[in-house]
Amino acid sequence: MKSALKYLFPVFLMVATLLWAGCSDPKSVIDQNTELSNNNWSYTNKIKEVVKIDDVHLAYNLYLNLRVTADYRYSNIFVLVHQTNPDHKSTSTRLEFKLANPDGEWLGDGSGNLYSYQIEFAQNYKFPVKGAYTFELEQNMRDNPLKEVSDVGLRVEKAQ
Repeated sequence: MKSALKYLFPVFLMVATLLWAGCSDPKSVIDQNTELSNNNWSYTNKIKEVVKIDDVHLAYNLYLNLRVTADYRYSNIFVLVHQTNPDHKSTSTRLEFKLANPDGEWLGDGSGNLYSYQIEFAQNYKFPVKGAYTFELEQNMRDNPLKEVSDVGLRVEKAQ
């Protein structure tokens, strides 16, 4: 029995290493989520992510990562996306994201009581200069806090 384990352990270790290496996404520059306390997203709770861009010749796709519970009251969400460039120039854009069909069917991937979304908001975007960009995501709905929002985040990936 010990001799069988002696040979199986290296095989197990190699398979585990290959699976772990295969989980990393080479296109992803950042893919971060922030869990919200008590599933409440307040106006003052801006989700901040810093993205380091090394190659301005590449195009990038930008996504909102979002998880809401089945008790979320709306079929959409408005989000302010604030971007500050390395040269300290800032822009803000108000975006609406559709989360459900008119019949109430959620468009996200469901797991239990949670629905996950990764919604593209900029395709083939070219960053103007190299450096660290700061993104702040702010909920822009009438409710404060906005209830039943579990997680919010940002994904930036290299476009193909």
